[in-house]
Amino acid sequence: MKRICAALCLCLAAVPASAAEGQISLPLAEAVRSAVEKNLDVKAELYNPAMAQADIRKNEGIYDTTLRLTTDFNYSVTEPASSFLTGSLTNRQKTFDINPGVSQLIPIGGTLGLTFNNTYNSNNSTRSFNNYWNSDLTVNLTQPLLKNFGREPTELAIMVARNSKGESLERFRTTLSDTVARVRNEYFKLYSLRGDLEVKTTSLLLARKILDDTKARVKAGVLPAMEILNAEFGVASREKDLIDAEKAVRDQNDVLRVLLQLPGRDEIVPVDMPTKEPFAVNEKEMVKRALDNRSEIREQLAALKSRELEMRVAHNRTLPDLNLSASAALTGLDSHYNRDMEKIGSADYPVWGVGLQFAYPLGNNAAENDYIRSKLRLEQARTQVRSLEANVENDVKAAIRGVESGYKQIDVTERGRAFAEERLRSFIKKNEVGLATTKDVLDVENDLAAAKINQINALVGYTDAITQLWRTTGEILDRTGVQLSDTEGDSLYERHAHN
Repeated sequence: MKRICAALCLCLAAVPASAAEGQISLPLAEAVRSAVEKNLDVKAELYNPAMAQADIRKNEGIYDTTLRLTTDFNYSVTEPASSFLTGSLTNRQKTFDINPGVSQLIPIGGTLGLTFNNTYNSNNSTRSFNNYWNSDLTVNLTQPLLKNFGREPTELAIMVARNSKGESLERFRTTLSDTVARVRNEYFKLYSLRGDLEVKTTSLLLARKILDDTKARVKAGVLPAMEILNAEFGVASREKDLIDAEKAVRDQNDVLRVLLQLPGRDEIVPVDMPTKEPFAVNEKEMVKRALDNRSEIREQLAALKSRELEMRVAHNRTLPDLNLSASAALTGLDSHYNRDMEKIGSADYPVWGVGLQFAYPLGNNAAENDYIRSKLRLEQARTQVRSLEANVENDVKAAIRGVESGYKQIDVTERGRAFAEERLRSFIKKNEVGLATTKDVLDVENDLAAAKINQINALVGYTDAITQLWRTTGEILDRTGVQLSDTEGDSLYERHAHN
């Protein structure tokens, strides 16, 4: 019986987790860092802000300056109708045009252009001035005054793309928050499974010692032979439990290895333990924090900004088309190109004009219904934000209850373990005097193993509840030291832009 008491002491003692050969010690902070840097889901999500940056640059292309160059050469030989009467010569004419130009969209919706037209004419006319250059330098402006006037109608696609990038950054933040929360949960799940394995190892050791002691007592005639079968059944059932626990630990190692993208096959040993310290909660403050910080809400608010912008632009496009067109030119004409250019430079031959163009479709059904649709989309987006805020508030309250309940579970399971330990001592003493069978002792030891596992699970559950509260309030990244900026994905864009 002394051997059973010694095994009991081993069963009650905590077996600390330590890294041995073939194992790697992994602090929680290092696990989070590895996931942030290497997790494949996080890496894949980062491409969305990078692609959103490409969309911004693409839409900013409306302000790219457009260069144009047109050239044309014509040669004609014609016979005038008067040749039958006068016998005049056949007309031979050559024309060569070279016209460079540049145009630029301006932020309020107009287009500003500059063209430099050059035409060379040559013919066999009897006039003295039959070979000459005709050139002009012209500035022209086309500007909408009602419909499509202003920065918002002009830059609608740019502004929506910027808001879309904000949405993609918040989705990236959501993915990263979910990943960090999962890392913490899986890390402490491995801790609990290793604890479960240690409990089952100790339980098997105790069952084997009870079997040895039972065999000795049967041999001495103190116990009937049936007690050996009870003890052997206890050992076999615990061996099965141990095999299941070992598999669960190996499976969880692989889960963490994929999640953190850790190389090698060494067994992972968690360094940090789950907390049992009380966590102060203030429901009102945490709800406000969640409404301010949750990336899902901020993503919806970025989408709401786009819907508001689209509604304003749709309203603008219900207005009539009223466009201003203006142009001014300096002209030159001479048989020598350099003198032609001198005349342009002298500004002695200016040409200018200004005009208005008005258009308005009767009924304007297309624009009016686009505006109505944009108002409906805006109201829909506002409703979605309110719904999300209500759900977030409910999530926070549920998470707070989870923390409070988890903390109470720690105390309950600690007392349950203490009671189970005392019961096992009592039944061992009863077994010594024949008041309890070997099966009774093994059943009570099973209760102790369950109580120890419950205590481990309560600690892990309380820590997981805190993780969930951090996730629902949107502060899990700050709590774990993960910093993000509004330029996430830009380096990925720049790398591909220069390849």
